[in-house]
Amino acid sequence: MRVVMFGYQTWGHRTLQALLESGHEVLLVVTHPKSDHAYEKIWDDSVADLAAEHGVPTLLRNRPDDEELMGRLKAADPDLIVANNWRTWIPPQIFNLPARGTLNIHDSLLPAYAGFSPIVWALINGEKEVGVTAHMMNDELDAGDIVVQRAVPVGPTDTATALFHRTVDLLGPIVTEALDLLASGRTDFTPQDRTRASFFHKRSIEDSRIDWAWPAEATERLVRAQSDPYPNAFTHYKGQRVRVLKASVSKGVYGGTPGRVFIREGDGVVIVAGADAHRGRNHGLVIERVRTDDDIDLPATEFFQTMGGYLTDRP
Repeated sequence: MRVVMFGYQTWGHRTLQALLESGHEVLLVVTHPKSDHAYEKIWDDSVADLAAEHGVPTLLRNRPDDEELMGRLKAADPDLIVANNWRTWIPPQIFNLPARGTLNIHDSLLPAYAGFSPIVWALINGEKEVGVTAHMMNDELDAGDIVVQRAVPVGPTDTATALFHRTVDLLGPIVTEALDLLASGRTDFTPQDRTRASFFHKRSIEDSRIDWAWPAEATERLVRAQSDPYPNAFTHYKGQRVRVLKASVSKGVYGGTPGRVFIREGDGVVIVAGADAHRGRNHGLVIERVRTDDDIDLPATEFFQTMGGYLTDRP
Protein backbone atom coordinates (compact mmCIF):
# COMPACT_ATOMS: atom_id res chain seq x y z
CA MET A 1 0.00 0.00 0.00
CA ARG A 2 0.94 3.64 -0.49
CA VAL A 3 0.95 5.29 2.95
CA VAL A 4 1.10 8.82 4.36
CA MET A 5 1.94 9.19 8.04
CA PHE A 6 0.88 11.88 10.55
CA GLY A 7 2.70 11.69 13.88
CA TYR A 8 4.85 13.22 16.59
CA GLN A 9 7.27 12.38 19.40
CA THR A 10 8.34 8.82 20.25
CA TRP A 11 4.91 7.37 19.48
CA GLY A 12 5.06 8.77 15.96
CA HIS A 13 8.73 7.77 15.61
CA ARG A 14 8.00 4.13 16.50
CA THR A 15 5.02 4.11 14.14
CA LEU A 16 7.06 5.51 11.26
CA GLN A 17 9.80 2.95 11.95
CA ALA A 18 7.22 0.16 11.70
CA LEU A 19 5.90 1.60 8.43
CA LEU A 20 9.38 1.84 6.97
CA GLU A 21 10.04 -1.80 7.89
CA SER A 22 6.66 -3.03 6.65
CA GLY A 23 7.38 -3.18 2.94
CA HIS A 24 4.66 -0.62 2.22
CA GLU A 25 5.62 2.61 0.46
CA VAL A 26 5.81 5.68 2.74
CA LEU A 27 5.05 8.65 0.48
CA LEU A 28 4.95 11.61 2.87
CA VAL A 29 5.30 12.37 6.60
CA VAL A 30 3.51 15.21 8.38
CA THR A 31 4.74 16.10 11.89
CA HIS A 32 4.65 18.96 14.38
CA PRO A 33 7.47 21.44 15.03
CA LYS A 34 9.28 20.99 18.36
CA SER A 35 7.33 22.31 21.34
CA ASP A 36 8.19 23.84 24.72
CA HIS A 37 5.20 22.16 26.41
CA ALA A 38 6.44 20.17 29.43
CA TYR A 39 4.80 16.95 28.24
CA GLU A 40 6.05 17.35 24.67
CA LYS A 41 9.72 17.69 25.58
CA ILE A 42 9.80 14.12 26.92
CA TRP A 43 9.61 10.98 24.78
CA ASP A 44 10.59 13.31 21.92
CA ASP A 45 12.31 11.08 19.36
CA SER A 46 12.11 13.07 16.14
CA VAL A 47 9.76 11.90 13.41
CA ALA A 48 11.23 14.49 11.04
CA ASP A 49 14.80 13.23 11.55
CA LEU A 50 13.79 9.60 10.96
CA ALA A 51 11.93 10.55 7.79
CA ALA A 52 14.96 12.51 6.56
CA GLU A 53 17.27 9.54 7.19
CA HIS A 54 15.09 7.49 4.85
CA GLY A 55 14.55 10.17 2.23
CA VAL A 56 10.84 10.57 2.94
CA PRO A 57 9.44 14.06 2.18
CA THR A 58 8.28 15.80 5.37
CA LEU A 59 5.98 18.70 6.18
CA LEU A 60 5.99 20.52 9.55
CA ARG A 61 2.56 21.68 10.64
CA ASN A 62 0.80 22.68 13.86
CA ARG A 63 -2.58 22.07 12.19
CA PRO A 64 -3.44 20.27 8.94
CA ASP A 65 -5.58 23.06 7.52
CA ASP A 66 -3.70 24.72 4.65
CA GLU A 67 -4.03 24.41 0.88
CA GLU A 68 -0.41 23.36 0.32
CA LEU A 69 -0.78 20.35 2.62
CA MET A 70 -4.06 19.34 1.00
CA GLY A 71 -2.46 19.63 -2.43
CA ARG A 72 0.49 17.46 -1.40
CA LEU A 73 -1.85 14.81 0.01
CA LYS A 74 -3.95 14.69 -3.15
CA ALA A 75 -0.83 14.49 -5.30
CA ALA A 76 0.52 11.62 -3.19
CA ASP A 77 -2.76 9.70 -3.68
CA PRO A 78 -2.25 7.36 -0.69
CA ASP A 79 -4.15 4.14 -0.12
CA LEU A 80 -3.99 4.75 3.64
CA ILE A 81 -3.08 7.41 6.18
CA VAL A 82 -1.60 6.24 9.51
CA ALA A 83 -1.66 8.63 12.46
CA ASN A 84 -0.14 8.41 15.93
CA ASN A 85 0.13 11.22 18.48
CA TRP A 86 -1.05 13.89 16.07
CA ARG A 87 -1.99 16.66 18.51
CA THR A 88 -4.82 18.43 16.68
CA TRP A 89 -8.01 17.48 14.84
CA ILE A 90 -7.54 15.87 11.42
CA PRO A 91 -10.52 17.02 9.31
CA PRO A 92 -12.74 14.67 7.27
CA GLN A 93 -11.41 15.94 3.95
CA ILE A 94 -8.07 14.45 5.00
CA PHE A 95 -8.99 11.29 6.93
CA ASN A 96 -11.51 10.27 4.23
CA LEU A 97 -9.11 10.98 1.36
CA PRO A 98 -7.41 7.55 1.05
CA ALA A 99 -9.35 4.61 -0.38
CA ARG A 100 -8.78 2.61 2.82
CA GLY A 101 -9.29 5.58 5.13
CA THR A 102 -7.11 6.60 8.09
CA LEU A 103 -5.76 4.28 10.78
CA ASN A 104 -5.15 5.99 14.12
CA ILE A 105 -2.95 4.46 16.83
CA HIS A 106 -3.93 5.49 20.37
CA ASP A 107 -2.22 4.46 23.62
CA SER A 108 -5.28 3.40 25.58
CA LEU A 109 -7.79 0.58 25.60
CA LEU A 110 -10.50 2.44 23.72
CA PRO A 111 -13.26 3.41 24.20
CA ALA A 112 -11.85 4.36 27.62
CA TYR A 113 -9.26 7.14 27.90
CA ALA A 114 -9.72 8.83 24.55
CA GLY A 115 -7.89 12.14 24.24
CA PHE A 116 -4.62 12.99 25.92
CA SER A 117 -2.14 11.41 28.39
CA PRO A 118 -4.13 8.19 28.72
CA ILE A 119 -1.47 6.17 30.55
CA VAL A 120 -0.99 8.86 33.19
CA TRP A 121 -4.72 9.25 33.77
CA ALA A 122 -5.29 5.48 33.81
CA LEU A 123 -2.60 4.97 36.45
CA ILE A 124 -4.00 7.78 38.60
CA ASN A 125 -7.40 6.12 38.41
CA GLY A 126 -6.17 2.70 39.47
CA GLU A 127 -6.87 0.83 36.23
CA LYS A 128 -5.69 -2.78 36.15
CA GLU A 129 -4.65 -2.67 32.49
CA VAL A 130 -3.41 -0.17 29.94
CA GLY A 131 -2.71 -0.74 26.27
CA VAL A 132 -2.76 0.39 22.67
CA THR A 133 -5.59 0.49 20.12
CA ALA A 134 -5.41 0.76 16.33
CA HIS A 135 -8.74 2.04 15.03
CA MET A 136 -10.22 3.58 11.91
CA MET A 137 -10.70 7.33 12.14
CA ASN A 138 -14.19 8.82 11.89
CA ASP A 139 -15.94 12.12 12.70
CA GLU A 140 -15.61 11.65 16.49
CA LEU A 141 -12.21 11.78 18.18
CA ASP A 142 -10.76 8.31 18.96
CA ALA A 143 -14.16 6.69 18.31
CA GLY A 144 -13.78 4.62 15.12
CA ASP A 145 -13.95 0.86 14.70
CA ILE A 146 -11.18 -1.11 16.44
CA VAL A 147 -8.78 -2.97 14.13
CA VAL A 148 -6.26 -4.27 16.70
CA GLN A 149 -6.04 -3.84 20.47
CA ARG A 150 -3.45 -5.13 22.95
CA ALA A 151 -3.26 -4.75 26.75
CA VAL A 152 -0.56 -4.96 29.42
CA PRO A 153 -1.23 -5.37 33.16
CA VAL A 154 -0.57 -2.59 35.68
CA GLY A 155 1.33 -3.79 38.74
CA PRO A 156 1.02 -2.31 42.24
CA THR A 157 4.33 -0.44 42.00
CA ASP A 158 4.32 0.43 38.28
CA THR A 159 5.13 3.99 37.26
CA ALA A 160 3.94 5.83 34.20
CA THR A 161 7.50 5.57 32.88
CA ALA A 162 7.46 1.78 33.10
CA LEU A 163 4.03 1.60 31.46
CA PHE A 164 5.15 3.95 28.69
CA HIS A 165 7.99 1.60 27.77
CA ARG A 166 5.73 -1.45 27.83
CA THR A 167 3.05 0.12 25.67
CA VAL A 168 5.39 1.81 23.20
CA ASP A 169 6.94 -1.60 22.55
CA LEU A 170 3.49 -2.72 21.33
CA LEU A 171 3.42 -0.13 18.55
CA GLY A 172 5.52 -1.98 15.98
CA PRO A 173 3.59 -5.27 16.19
CA ILE A 174 0.21 -3.50 16.27
CA VAL A 175 1.00 -1.32 13.25
CA THR A 176 2.28 -4.35 11.31
CA GLU A 177 -0.80 -6.46 12.14
CA ALA A 178 -3.22 -3.65 11.32
CA LEU A 179 -1.53 -2.96 7.98
CA ASP A 180 -1.73 -6.64 7.05
CA LEU A 181 -5.46 -6.71 7.85
CA LEU A 182 -6.17 -3.57 5.83
CA ALA A 183 -4.03 -4.72 2.90
CA SER A 184 -6.02 -7.97 2.82
CA GLY A 185 -9.20 -5.98 2.23
CA ARG A 186 -10.71 -6.52 5.68
CA THR A 187 -13.30 -3.92 6.71
CA ASP A 188 -15.35 -5.85 9.32
CA PHE A 189 -13.75 -4.30 12.38
CA THR A 190 -15.16 -3.99 15.92
CA PRO A 191 -17.39 -0.96 16.67
CA GLN A 192 -16.63 0.81 19.94
CA ASP A 193 -19.18 0.68 22.75
CA ARG A 194 -19.73 4.40 23.20
CA THR A 195 -21.50 3.89 26.54
CA ARG A 196 -18.05 3.01 27.94
CA ALA A 197 -16.25 5.99 26.42
CA SER A 198 -14.31 8.57 28.41
CA PHE A 199 -12.30 11.55 27.17
CA PHE A 200 -9.40 13.25 28.98
CA HIS A 201 -7.70 16.61 28.48
CA LYS A 202 -4.01 17.29 27.95
CA ARG A 203 -2.13 17.42 31.25
CA SER A 204 -0.36 20.53 32.51
CA ILE A 205 1.81 21.34 35.51
CA GLU A 206 -1.35 22.24 37.45
CA ASP A 207 -2.47 18.61 37.20
CA SER A 208 0.60 17.50 39.17
CA ARG A 209 -0.39 19.57 42.22
CA ILE A 210 -1.25 17.31 45.19
CA ASP A 211 -4.68 17.78 46.75
CA TRP A 212 -4.50 16.41 50.30
CA ALA A 213 -8.26 15.92 50.27
CA TRP A 214 -7.64 12.96 47.97
CA PRO A 215 -7.37 9.55 49.67
CA ALA A 216 -3.80 8.41 50.26
CA GLU A 217 -4.28 5.54 47.78
CA ALA A 218 -5.08 7.98 44.96
CA THR A 219 -2.22 10.33 45.83
CA GLU A 220 0.24 7.41 45.90
CA ARG A 221 -0.87 6.55 42.35
CA LEU A 222 -0.47 10.21 41.34
CA VAL A 223 3.15 10.09 42.53
CA ARG A 224 3.79 6.95 40.43
CA ALA A 225 2.00 8.54 37.47
CA GLN A 226 4.32 11.56 37.66
CA SER A 227 7.60 9.63 37.73
CA ASP A 228 10.72 11.02 36.07
CA PRO A 229 10.92 12.29 33.35
CA TYR A 230 7.30 13.47 33.81
CA PRO A 231 6.80 16.65 35.86
CA ASN A 232 6.63 15.25 39.40
CA ALA A 233 3.68 15.48 41.78
CA PHE A 234 4.30 18.43 44.08
CA THR A 235 3.14 20.17 47.22
CA HIS A 236 4.35 23.09 49.35
CA TYR A 237 5.97 23.15 52.78
CA LYS A 238 6.79 26.39 54.60
CA GLY A 239 6.45 28.29 51.33
CA GLN A 240 8.76 25.98 49.38
CA ARG A 241 7.65 23.74 46.52
CA VAL A 242 8.48 20.11 47.21
CA ARG A 243 8.29 17.39 44.57
CA VAL A 244 7.35 13.93 45.81
CA LEU A 245 9.42 11.22 44.14
CA LYS A 246 8.44 8.15 46.16
CA ALA A 247 5.53 7.43 48.46
CA SER A 248 3.42 4.60 49.83
CA VAL A 249 0.17 4.15 51.72
CA SER A 250 0.67 4.00 55.48
CA LYS A 251 0.18 0.79 57.43
CA GLY A 252 -1.42 2.71 60.29
CA VAL A 253 -4.65 4.72 60.32
CA TYR A 254 -4.32 8.41 61.14
CA GLY A 255 -6.85 11.13 61.84
CA GLY A 256 -6.74 14.91 61.74
CA THR A 257 -6.53 17.60 59.09
CA PRO A 258 -5.48 16.74 55.51
CA GLY A 259 -1.90 17.77 54.80
CA ARG A 260 -0.63 17.52 58.37
CA VAL A 261 3.00 16.38 58.67
CA PHE A 262 2.28 13.82 61.36
CA ILE A 263 4.65 11.03 62.30
CA ARG A 264 7.47 8.82 61.03
CA GLU A 265 6.53 5.37 59.76
CA GLY A 266 8.99 2.96 58.18
CA ASP A 267 11.30 4.81 55.78
CA GLY A 268 9.19 7.93 55.54
CA VAL A 269 6.92 10.51 57.09
CA VAL A 270 3.13 10.16 57.24
CA ILE A 271 0.96 12.95 55.84
CA VAL A 272 -2.70 12.93 56.87
CA ALA A 273 -4.88 12.48 53.78
CA GLY A 274 -8.51 12.39 52.68
CA ALA A 275 -11.38 14.86 52.89
CA ASP A 276 -12.85 12.90 55.81
CA ALA A 277 -9.56 12.46 57.66
CA HIS A 278 -11.17 14.02 60.76
CA ARG A 279 -13.04 10.72 61.27
CA GLY A 280 -9.77 8.90 61.99
CA ARG A 281 -10.46 6.04 59.61
CA ASN A 282 -8.00 6.81 56.80
CA HIS A 283 -4.56 5.63 55.94
CA GLY A 284 -2.05 8.41 55.36
CA LEU A 285 0.50 8.95 52.62
CA VAL A 286 4.03 7.98 53.63
CA ILE A 287 6.38 10.30 51.74
CA GLU A 288 9.72 8.53 51.35
CA ARG A 289 11.75 10.68 48.96
CA VAL A 290 11.47 14.33 47.84
CA ARG A 291 13.15 16.75 45.45
CA THR A 292 13.61 20.43 46.26
CA ASP A 293 13.31 23.22 43.70
CA ASP A 294 17.10 23.37 43.44
CA ASP A 295 17.01 19.72 42.28
CA ILE A 296 18.36 18.12 45.44
CA ASP A 297 16.90 14.67 46.18
CA LEU A 298 16.50 13.82 49.85
CA PRO A 299 14.98 11.11 52.01
CA ALA A 300 11.80 12.51 53.51
CA THR A 301 13.13 11.78 57.00
CA GLU A 302 15.96 14.26 56.32
CA PHE A 303 13.74 16.89 54.71
CA PHE A 304 11.06 16.82 57.44
CA GLN A 305 13.37 17.13 60.43
CA THR A 306 10.54 17.92 62.84
CA MET A 307 6.95 16.78 62.83
CA GLY A 308 4.07 19.25 62.65
CA GLY A 309 3.03 21.89 60.19
CA TYR A 310 1.13 21.35 56.98
CA LEU A 311 1.66 20.56 53.34
CA THR A 312 -0.47 22.84 51.17
CA ASP A 313 -1.35 23.17 47.52
CA ARG A 314 -0.08 26.78 47.38
CA PRO A 315 2.97 28.53 48.92
